[in-house]
Amino acid sequence: MQRNLSSLLTQDKARLETALGLDSGTSRIEVQMLLQSVLKVPRSYLLAHPEQVLNAAQRAAYDNLLQRRLQGEPVAHILGEREFFGLSFRVTPGTLIPRPETELLVELALKYLTSPQPSPEKGEGIRVLDLGTGSGAIALSIAHSRPDVAVMAVDASEAALEVARENAQRLGIANVRFLQSDWFSALAGQRFDLIVSNPPYIAAGDAHLTQGDVRFEPMSALASGVDGLDDIRSIAGQAGAYLEHGAWLLLEHGYDQAAQVRDLLQMNGFIAVFSAKDIAGIDRVSGGEKP
Repeated sequence: MQRNLSSLLTQDKARLETALGLDSGTSRIEVQMLLQSVLKVPRSYLLAHPEQVLNAAQRAAYDNLLQRRLQGEPVAHILGEREFFGLSFRVTPGTLIPRPETELLVELALKYLTSPQPSPEKGEGIRVLDLGTGSGAIALSIAHSRPDVAVMAVDASEAALEVARENAQRLGIANVRFLQSDWFSALAGQRFDLIVSNPPYIAAGDAHLTQGDVRFEPMSALASGVDGLDDIRSIAGQAGAYLEHGAWLLLEHGYDQAAQVRDLLQMNGFIAVFSAKDIAGIDRVSGGEKP
């Protein structure tokens, strides 16, 4: 039985909701993304041609993608890319999938880059450090928005850095350097005007690690000790030595960790400590200034 785009969307949307527990909006978007990939068309095309029927080759390709999604594989891995901050990033099972709530970290970074200026004795421009860059989404989004800023993106995983370098090349972004480093280990003597990080922050025994897309992502990019704060403790404890005076540290964290992260920042000498809410109204990023 042949089904047009409209019926595919309605029926397969329901299948995803049943199999994966997705909400109606998410399931609709995911079916549309799979259809767009097969047909190589924008979303507007699907809306304008609901009566179109897939040919045999298109239907086989679509059914393959849909079955992979029904088995739980993330759409970002199936399609090999994910949009973030208006840019398209290649992602692999070796990198964290960029998520909409992390765009807050980029927005705040750009906000705090509006005021700092390089000191004359430095003899160089504004420098930003992205710790644990993964696919490079945060670093490259900042660099794309601020081509006058020099961004250093580090990750302990060379495989992740390969993906990040490829994304930089694909997007034509040249003001980012990539370096293999376990947090600050390879950055001795360097100072920055802003440090940002979306580090692992899920507790090691958290049930969410066995659910949804995170099952397919690297555990090293997700979990961090018994309470999820081991890496944030490490970053907050060391960052001051790598920041210029008056520079900021911005950290993404879990939905219930804002108060603890603010305490950690204050314990390590940061001032003007704050938390900011993401698109869901959850305190998602906390930061502080080095006095």
